Amino acid sequence: MNTSALLEGLRFVDTFFPSGGYAFSSGLEAAVQGGAIKNSDQLARYVEDLLRGGFSRREVLATKIAIDRKLEATKLSRESRLASRQMGRQVVRVAADQIRGKPILAVFRDEVESERAPGHVAVTFGLTLGAAGWSQENTAAAFLYHTAVGFVSAAMRLSPLGQHEGQRILGEWLPLIERISRETNTSDVLSSWSPVQDIYAMRHGALEWRLFRS
Repeated sequence: MNTSALLEGLRFVDTFFPSGGYAFSSGLEAAVQGGAIKNSDQLARYVEDLLRGGFSRREVLATKIAIDRKLEATKLSRESRLASRQMGRQVVRVAADQIRGKPILAVFRDEVESERAPGHVAVTFGLTLGAAGWSQENTAAAFLYHTAVGFVSAAMRLSPLGQHEGQRILGEWLPLIERISRETNTSDVLSSWSPVQDIYAMRHGALEWRLFRS
């Protein structure tokens, strides 16, 4: 990857990008309130299980081959579906407007805006970084890293987790992120097995008080 492609793609990975991801916890808030996550070790196990059983066979595959409607069908929680769609729409809007010479981005943006395609964030992320010149493996790794950072950020707002501890956990996830992004093949069958996380994501809407939208 050349430096220009790296810099173009990094804009979309950075937490400064206005995807609205800060408003979503992907079920983490319900897990914390439900007592499933009380410390950093439990957080690490919770997210690692999700990365292995859910994201590795679903979102990561979607970043590589843009299976938008199939991805929609595997998301059991309504709030998770809507959160993924909202973030994805923001990504493709900016990408279509600012990455020149890649008509696929404008075409897909129009499909999303007209609601002919869900526009999930994994798919728009994959299309965007691919258009910027990133490989499938690097795109998948960037998506997983971006997701992991989102979980740590949410945990810092929901629990006493500090920045130093958050960085430690994030560093420990890097080998797993690298392996998943490398080993997920485009010939794999889309699937997901993260029942605990899916249940907490569905419980989020029934919480008496909420800091996050999902």
